[in-house]
Order: sequence, then C-alpha cells, then structure tokens
Amino acid sequence: MEDDAPVIYGLEFQARALTAQAAETDAIRFLVGTQSLKFDNQIHIIDFDDENNIINKNVLLHQAGEIWHIGASPADKAVLTTCYNKTSDSRVVSCAAVWRMPSDWETGSHESPDDSAHNPQTLELLCHLDDSAHGNTACVLWEPMGDGKRVISLADNHALLWDLQESSTQATVSSTATLEGKGQLKFTSGKWSPHHNCSQLATANDTAIRGWDLRTMSQIYCIENAHGQLVRDLDFNPNRQYYLASCGDDCKVKFWDVRNVQEPVKTLEEHSHWVWSVRYNHSHDQLVLTASSDSRLILSNMVSISSEPFGHLVDDEELSEGEDNHQEDKFLECHKEPNETNQMLKCVQKRAVYTELFI
Repeated sequence: MEDDAPVIYGLEFQARALTAQAAETDAIRFLVGTQSLKFDNQIHIIDFDDENNIINKNVLLHQAGEIWHIGASPADKAVLTTCYNKTSDSRVVSCAAVWRMPSDWETGSHESPDDSAHNPQTLELLCHLDDSAHGNTACVLWEPMGDGKRVISLADNHALLWDLQESSTQATVSSTATLEGKGQLKFTSGKWSPHHNCSQLATANDTAIRGWDLRTMSQIYCIENAHGQLVRDLDFNPNRQYYLASCGDDCKVKFWDVRNVQEPVKTLEEHSHWVWSVRYNHSHDQLVLTASSDSRLILSNMVSISSEPFGHLVDDEELSEGEDNHQEDKFLECHKEPNETNQMLKCVQKRAVYTELFI
C-alpha cells in the first residue's frame, strides 16, 4: 500500500455521524449514520482491510429518523446508540435510543457483497433514552472504560447519567446535572474522561467548556470564552489525564491543561472554516486529527504536549546520516476534498499508525 493512497467509500445519503467500533478488536471498523428526510435512514458498517487496502460493508436500516450522533458500546460490538430527529405534532424532536444489530449480520449470509444494501436488515430497539422533561438530546456518551452499562445523554441544559439494565433493554436515570445561567443555555457536545476512574465529564456550551465531577454532578472547572465562537468538539488525551483538546467555529484547535485554564497550552490555526471534530490517536497521543468544513482533514504531530518522547514515531533507519532525532510540532497529513453530493469516508495510513477519521 502506498503511503498516501486513500480508500474511498461513497454514501447514497448525506451523513454527519461517524464513530469507530471500540469493542471490535479483530477489525478496523466504523459505523456511519445517514440523514434523509424522504427515505429510511441507514447505519453503514464499514470494515477496512489494511492488508488488501479494501473496504467491506454492511447496511442496516434505522427507520426512527435522521441520525445526528452515533456511539458504539465499549463492551458489546453489537450495541450502539443514536441521536436522531423525528417529527411529532408538526414539530421536530431530537431523541436518543439504544439499539442492537441483528445477530446474523456478520455471518456472511448475504448472497453477494451488495445484498445487505439492497435488502438491509433492521436494527433492534433495546430502549429509549428520552426524558421529555429535560428537552432534546444532542449526544450520548458511553463510559469509556466501562462494561457498557452506563451512558450520559446531553439534553438542552441537562446532563443525565443513565444505568443500562437487563442487557440494555431498560434505562434509568441515576443522577443529573443542570447548566445554569442567563439565557437559554444548551450543551452542544461533551466528552467522558477515561481518567480518574471515569468520574469526570467535559462539556461545551456556546463558547465555554466546563468540567463536571460525576460522583457529585457538580462543576469542577469552567473555561469561559474558550473559543471566539461556538465550541464544536472535545477530546481527552488518552495518556495525559489533565490535557483536553477543543475545536470550534473560530477555525481554531486548542489544547488545555484543566488544572490551569487561564490560557491554552497550545493553539492551532491551520483551518480556514469551522472545525467540527478533533481526536487524539488512542495509541500515540502526539497524533491529533482535525476535520473542518473547509473540506480538509489535518493530521498533526503534537510532540511538544504529548506523553511520547520526541521523535518516537521515527525509526532510526528512517533518519539520514547526521540528522537529529529531535522533532518539533508539525503537520503530517493534509487532505482536501471537493464538494460533492456523496459523502466520503477516507482511511489514511501514515507510518503504519491508524487514526480515527471523520466526515
């Protein structure tokens, strides 16, 4: 496989929701949710075969509505959550639910590779995560290091901690936190920290970032005006417990030490439009991927704020004679896509290190 050769997968409908399947350890697998107002929406299960540089797919029906957020259980690869829009009493309502994939979708029972797309099976509804008293659900977060029995939903100005019981067929709210202040405050995104025994949550609302202690559901830090415009996404460094990345509509990506939130420890300004997603590589925390509506994916090597030593990703034989092994922060990959009707998923390999990718 050439170092820069991409693999492209086209979707029939528009899509804004993508996640890696964390519980799948034998394959590189992504779940993509579509948005269509006229037709039944779909979950595309996409496997990337890195040895042969090809993509294998399965398609499942999601008839509840257009999908705005998707999450995969960290413990059971057949279980996932979606946040979706549906029409009720002539108004659009944002809902959330837990689903299970059909038991035979992965058995290879389809007559041809395209059979699942022509005759897709339907997801099994396990339970709803809706509480009309708390408003519209923006996203659902799985406990990152857990057994798949706890999730958090962000609904308007409420964070709800749910306990999933009876094989995820029942969900009860165990505790809640409320965003208080002037105006109509709403959570826009959040990230459950994998550190501190999974007892902390970071959320974004408007231009602010807040930290929460899930044991008491109380606020533990606040970064007012973290970005000049709306904060779109957050991610915790998998190895440095106090480091948090954020991105937003001010075209910037910022890195924070939540012990001292007066100033970011690092700011990137390489995008020219809203930055929708930011993710750390789970194995090598100096690799940070960002996606923007400027049609660019940028993979950055942020060695100065990582847990890895300088030059860790560079093999000695790759260095020319006399070349210093010291590296500074730099951009490893930048990919730009023209505007097209079909949404595309790209899998990019860089020195055999895989990153989680976004639309």
